Amino acid sequence: MSTPDHASADDETFEEKRHDQLTAAPDATEADTAPRIEVSEHDGNTRIDIAPDAPVRPGPGPGVETDDASS
Repeated sequence: MSTPDHASADDETFEEKRHDQLTAAPDATEADTAPRIEVSEHDGNTRIDIAPDAPVRPGPGPGVETDDASS
């Protein structure tokens, strides 16, 4: 009986699957796999923060007008 040349998707860890997905695009680089969030737990509460060095952050992008300017 022969063994497959590659591991099945079920044998891959979450991090391996994440890496494969984030580097699948034609212009993807290893930098695309950098963590974008930081998860911590304090007294039973889970806190999720955007990593300070994340290249993409939530919210309106540069040059996007918001309703804050009208106040």
